[in-house]
Amino acid sequence: MRSNKPRDTKPELALRRAVHALGLRYNVAARPLPTVRRTADLVFPRIRVAVFLDGCFWHGCPAHHSVAKTNADYWAEKVRRNRERDIETDRMLREAGWAVIRVWEHEDPAEAAQRVAKVVRAIRSQVPVVRSADRNG
Repeated sequence: MRSNKPRDTKPELALRRAVHALGLRYNVAARPLPTVRRTADLVFPRIRVAVFLDGCFWHGCPAHHSVAKTNADYWAEKVRRNRERDIETDRMLREAGWAVIRVWEHEDPAEAAQRVAKVVRAIRSQVPVVRSADRNG
């Protein structure tokens, strides 16, 4: 499993490029909650939006997950635990006031980026802008 990159995968880079092209800026591979050992692929900390790009194999995509040919029981259990952890992560973040967006690796990056932008812009429109006081009074 070490040969599998934890970040900067092709689908992740494509999503990041598409989100960036829409004018959105974000943190990469950051922990939304500092006390919880979970890392989101894109994080908008000020407005509390976390985006996770889930691999079809690792997270059991209903459309594209393929059953491992060797050690099938091990991999089935691994994927089951990953899915449970995803549900737990979503619950913890939502309880802490975060919006969670899950994107499958097979999704079109431009469409996924539009979905992210829609949520980010909707939340930004509700968050008051805090500006520092003018130095001149």
